[in-house]
This record gives sequence, C-alpha cells and structure tokens, in this order.
Amino acid sequence: MALDDELVNKVTWKIPNALALVGSRAGDEWNAMTTSWITQLSMDPVLVGVSVDNTAVTHRLISEGGSFTVNLWSADDTRVFVKFSKPAAFEKMALNERPVSEGVTGAPVFDEAIAYVDCKVRQTHDLGSHTLFIGEVIDAGIRDGDATVASMSDTRMKYGGVKRH
Repeated sequence: MALDDELVNKVTWKIPNALALVGSRAGDEWNAMTTSWITQLSMDPVLVGVSVDNTAVTHRLISEGGSFTVNLWSADDTRVFVKFSKPAAFEKMALNERPVSEGVTGAPVFDEAIAYVDCKVRQTHDLGSHTLFIGEVIDAGIRDGDATVASMSDTRMKYGGVKRH
C-alpha cells in the first residue's frame, strides 16, 4: 500500500521546529531566509545544521561564502518570517528593512534577533531536494534571554513533508 502524501504532511508538520532567519553572504550579495530546519549536531566542537533547498539563493550564498548565521526571533514578532520567504532586498545595512550587522564570518546578523549563532561551514551533505550545511559556531550572542523563541506553531506556516506541486 502506498503512503498517503497528505498523511505524511500532517505528521511531519507536527514535528516541533523553531523558526529563524538564516543569514548568508557571498561578496557583496547579502540574503536571509526563513527556516525551520535547524538543529545542534555536536557539542565538541559546537556544530549547528541548517537544511536549505538546493534552488534557494541562500544555498548558493552559503556554498560560495562558506558561512551562515542563525538568527532566533521572538514569538511575539512572527510577521518577519513572511517577508523572508523570497530573496531579500539588501540596502543600507538592512535586509527587507530589518537592520543587520556583519558577523565575524561576514554573514549578516540581525540587530533585532533575540539570539544568534555565526557559523563557518565545515561540511555539506546533499540530501536530495535540500543540502545540510553543518557549521561550527564561531560567534554567538543573546540579546533577550527571557524571550520565547518563535516556532512554526506560532504561525500558520507549513513546511516539510512531501513536496507540493
């Protein structure tokens, strides 16, 4: 019996996922995208993984630039994620009008993020539709230790399961 695509989607959408903005940069091109496929992978060294669609601008920029940031956002400000579902506009040290600074690796760190990690790519793994970028944490910061990190369940967004056509 074939597995039902709708069932797979409903089940995978129940997996708890934090929402974040992944910052990327190659040369003068800066970008950020909404992601929910992030996780810590190791303690020594501290490694973080992000899975990025192979067709995304962010995939190209992480591949070329060799780094990325994970910017955690407050659950009270989830509207930011809608603006970063498409390539971002970079102007005057802002992405989609959200101020950014240059991280240690050169990738963008959002000034409004409640916490962030700045990672240098150590490994990549082609997983089919997505690539897993494994980054070593080179820098980190926390701006609001009491804020609740945004998660997919704080929005009406859905991502994962079977690719919808």
